[in-house]
Amino acid sequence: MNPTLARLFDEYAADHRHPTNRLTHKLAIPLIVFHILAMLHWVQLGAGLSLGHLGWLFASAFYLWAWPRLGLGMALLFGLCLPLSELVPAPVVVGMAVVGWTVQLAGHSIWEKNRPSFARNLVQALVGPIFFVALLTGSWRPARAD
Repeated sequence: MNPTLARLFDEYAADHRHPTNRLTHKLAIPLIVFHILAMLHWVQLGAGLSLGHLGWLFASAFYLWAWPRLGLGMALLFGLCLPLSELVPAPVVVGMAVVGWTVQLAGHSIWEKNRPSFARNLVQALVGPIFFVALLTGSWRPARAD
């Protein structure tokens, strides 16, 4: 793992201590990632490319730089969003956006009692997805607070 990502993980973990908030993020983050890429994919640039492709490329470059082994998996997961988004009707994508953001913001306002990390540092918007994939795969464990 890139040392910069390790620092960002520590910051992200500090803003996500409550177990219920972490649980809400495990639902909300996939919905948010999917809806963002799907909506970006609606904007066609020509030659078969969309803003979704650019978003995927940008996120993949960040993940591969930050943690090559896990970044490859992230690039594949994000890449699956584009063809899947073509199968999901637009109103469902909008519904996913509403549910995802509502659940995430509820996690922060009700349980965590703080603002989302990306409100302080926009890079944290990219950290959230890889943070939870790292936790779910056991690739990273937060330091214990004593």
